[in-house]
Amino acid sequence: MLMTRASEYALLSLIVLAKAGHALDADTLSKELNISKSFLAKILQSLARQGILNSYKGVNGGFELARKSSEITVLEVMEAAEGKSPAVFSCSPSQDDCPSNKAMSCGLWPFLNRLQGKVDAFLGILTLEAILEE
Repeated sequence: MLMTRASEYALLSLIVLAKAGHALDADTLSKELNISKSFLAKILQSLARQGILNSYKGVNGGFELARKSSEITVLEVMEAAEGKSPAVFSCSPSQDDCPSNKAMSCGLWPFLNRLQGKVDAFLGILTLEAILEE
């Protein structure tokens, strides 16, 4: 459950924009990545609302990185794309999210919660720049 299509498309778009070094419109990005333009446009707007992208309207409009790739973390991209923090399992972020409502007596939840913390920490230090360097 950690990496949804929205998160994947957000990261792929940021990679293309970082490599381009200038603004690209949603149509160009959707063709480059072979992604639905309407779905991608929603993701790009979410990234712009969170200050990850700058959005420009008009004939020469489009999207570009709002910050250096070294200042954009994968965690914040995923949170912006999903509208919430990414979860390894649906119950891992909080005992309140337990689908069976038995988190207080669940022997697995403490482990899943620790795993979630480690994943969040890793994604919080993993930058777009690091991905570009791979």
